[in-house]
Amino acid sequence: MSDKIGFVGVGRMGANMARRLKDVGYTVSAVYDVDHARARELAAELGAMAPEKLAAVTAASDVIVTVVTDDAAMHAIYATSGDSLLTGAKGKIFINAATITPNVHVAVDKLIVAAGGTAVEACMASSIPQARNGELYLMCAGDEGAYAHVKPMLEKMSSSLRWIGGPGKAAQVKALVNMLMNINTAGLAEALGLGDALGLDLTMLREVFSQTGAGSRVLVTDGEDMQNREHETYFSAAHAAKDSGIAFELGHEAGVIMPLAAATKSQYDLMVEAGLGDLDKSGIAELTFNDRRPVNLADG
Repeated sequence: MSDKIGFVGVGRMGANMARRLKDVGYTVSAVYDVDHARARELAAELGAMAPEKLAAVTAASDVIVTVVTDDAAMHAIYATSGDSLLTGAKGKIFINAATITPNVHVAVDKLIVAAGGTAVEACMASSIPQARNGELYLMCAGDEGAYAHVKPMLEKMSSSLRWIGGPGKAAQVKALVNMLMNINTAGLAEALGLGDALGLDLTMLREVFSQTGAGSRVLVTDGEDMQNREHETYFSAAHAAKDSGIAFELGHEAGVIMPLAAATKSQYDLMVEAGLGDLDKSGIAELTFNDRRPVNLADG
């Protein structure tokens, strides 16, 4: 546990990953976020630095974990000029945990290698409680030597690790995971919305679903929330829209026709358009129940 760990991106996931590593004995050396106040608050909690320069995170750390929002944010933290994590990157290991376009992971990996560092993808298929409790499911890829070095740390953050392959491969698998999850979520929302319109008891309906081929993990995590309109955010609709887009673009590049993925992306795009992007993905039910559909969206 001699490695000093830096974090870049300390929203709900990144902050709780940092807390977990602190709990199990790792030194969290520095935390950075575009919201500097958020970073300072977490730094005070963990006894870490909160530098306002990315290069300072690299300088203070042996391993840097990044949990940023999208492709643009990833390009920004690994900029080839100005303030960047690449400054002083020689000998450092970068663990990139964000859900972003696989080609961006590949491009960033090349930049890190050129700067003398190594990179590992650690794509997460879990949510906030799992981040805090060290129960993430992590799909990993990138440099195998770097992975071997950080594997003990990743094991403290996860309930299960899966090695996928070279740069970009874990991100591809994560895109498919989220694509299928989002399709399942949209389908459940439509089924419950139709059940409600037919006057069926939704608690009964969810029980029937659970005992038949309609059962799913999404039914367990989101069904009751959809019924009760409880959409506390664990995985936002805006992120679902972004991730559905990543998968859809992969399908386009591969020549695969994906009408379900396209329809699901359209629904999550509608949520963002309606100002509901900050709701949990379960909030897609707000589009499918007759008495809930936002008035600023046209019918259909």
